[in-house]
Amino acid sequence: MPELPEVETIRRQLAPIAEGRAIEAAEVNDDRWVLPHTVDEFENLLAGRRILKLGRRGKYFVLALDGGSALVMHLRMTGNLLFLPDDAEPPSAHLRGQLWLSGDQGRAAGSLAFVDPRRFGTAEVIATQEALNEYLDARLGPEPFDASFDGPSLHQHTRGRKSPVKAVLLDQRVVAGVGNIYADEALYRAGIAPHKRAARLTRAQCELLAETIRDALAAGIDAKGASIDDFRDAYGVKGSFQDQFLVHRREGLDCPGCGAAVVKTRVAGRGTYFCRACQKN
Repeated sequence: MPELPEVETIRRQLAPIAEGRAIEAAEVNDDRWVLPHTVDEFENLLAGRRILKLGRRGKYFVLALDGGSALVMHLRMTGNLLFLPDDAEPPSAHLRGQLWLSGDQGRAAGSLAFVDPRRFGTAEVIATQEALNEYLDARLGPEPFDASFDGPSLHQHTRGRKSPVKAVLLDQRVVAGVGNIYADEALYRAGIAPHKRAARLTRAQCELLAETIRDALAAGIDAKGASIDDFRDAYGVKGSFQDQFLVHRREGLDCPGCGAAVVKTRVAGRGTYFCRACQKN
């Protein structure tokens, strides 16, 4: 599933392409993509709107539109958001919808194409800024690079939690944007076992874990994301963070810290990779 670094990679590529352009037309190929809207409603809400800013919250794309509304998109498990020049052939399979962008001075017309093999991705138009804030606040906690996310805030979220620490990191209301890959990588960097009961984390461990979460995410952004299965950037190119994994997807391979074999288990319902020797705490 694309996580914060993958979504941020695409956002950085598409922002200079899309910001300031008008959506000449929206075309929906799969009505499931735009629920709870109808196809006609969704297409009409976007036609003629101008994209003021292409932002991100957690794993969501947030396209601020003129008139005060916003288009919120989530890639879910297998989605991709691609830029297609006007003369490019659209994907022959799994195309869920397109936003046709106007040409302007120095930028040729083209489209943003949402491609999703498993059809879990979503697109929804939120009418006002107030409604957008409520929508995101109900689903997401702080951004990991914001000052509001730190060791004390993470420690507070672990109090009384019987669940494993990895389950807490996967809770988007604790920290936005962290998923399976970056939880494994952050816990390894912090030397914390993924199955450790969250309530047993010390303040010092939470301080370190908040730092390693940011470190793992920053490394993912620098590598333009991880392409294990379906993820591609806005131009259809794979990321390279999978080549830098320390433990994730490295079952049976040597731990880079101690040389012991990386093991795979299941925590919070997710395949989880760690080193028993280095992650004892």
